[in-house]
Amino acid sequence: MNPPSDSLVKYDTPVLVTKNTDKKSSKARPLKVSPQQPAVSGPVPPPPKPQSPSGETQEILNVILPPREWTENNQRWVQQVSSAPCRGRDVVRLQEQLDLKLQQRQARETGLCPVRRELYSQCFDELIRQVTINCAERGLLLLRVRDESRMTEAAYQTLYKSGMAFALRKTLLAEQEKSDTDKRISDLENEKKDLVKQLNEIMAKREAAEKQADERRQADDKKRTQEIQFFKRMNQQLKDQLEEIISPKK
Repeated sequence: MNPPSDSLVKYDTPVLVTKNTDKKSSKARPLKVSPQQPAVSGPVPPPPKPQSPSGETQEILNVILPPREWTENNQRWVQQVSSAPCRGRDVVRLQEQLDLKLQQRQARETGLCPVRRELYSQCFDELIRQVTINCAERGLLLLRVRDESRMTEAAYQTLYKSGMAFALRKTLLAEQEKSDTDKRISDLENEKKDLVKQLNEIMAKREAAEKQADERRQADDKKRTQEIQFFKRMNQQLKDQLEEIISPKK
C-alpha cells in the first residue's frame, strides 16, 4: 500500500507502528514501537494520570477523521489527524491551499468534476477538525451534516447511474427496434416490387388475352357476316329458281 497522497486536512507526523523483518516467523506478533525508557533500578513509577481533555479531543477527532495507515518497505505507518489548536490565519491558509490545489489539479469551475469535489470534501473535513478542537459538540454535529450530505450525494449518484443504465437500455432497445423496422421496411419494399412485377405480368397477360378475344370476336363477326351473305345469296338463288319453275305454269 502506497503512502497516502497530500491532503488539505492537517495531520501529525507519521508514526512507525510495526516493523517486519525477514527472520520473523508467520506467527510472530508485530513489533510495537514505543518510547524507550532507561532500565533503572528503583521504585515503580506511579500509574498514568487520567486522560486530559486534549486526549479526549484526539479520540473524537479519530472518530470523525480516522487515522491513515499504510505500509512502506515492510513497515506499517499510522498518521493521526492533528489536534493542534487553530487560529484565524489557519483558515486563510486553508483557503489559499484550496485555491492552489484547484489550480494545480486543473479542476473544472462548473459542472461535475471529481477533482473539485474531492478537494472541497477535504476542505470541509479540515474545517470540521478545526471546529472540533474548539467545540467537540459542534464538530460532531458537523459530522452528522457531512455524513448526511454524503449519503444524499451517494443516493443521487445511484439514481444517476440507474437512470443512465435505463437510458442506455432504452437506447439499445430503440436501435434494435429501428434496425428491425428498417429490415421490415426493406422486406416489404422487396415484396412490393415482386407484387408489382407479378401485377405487370398479369396485366400484360390480360391485355394479350383481351387482344386475342377481340381478334377472335372480329373473326367470328366477319365469319358470321360472310355466312349471312352466303345464305342470302343462296336464298336469293333458290328464290329465283323457284320463280323460274313457277313462271312457265302461268
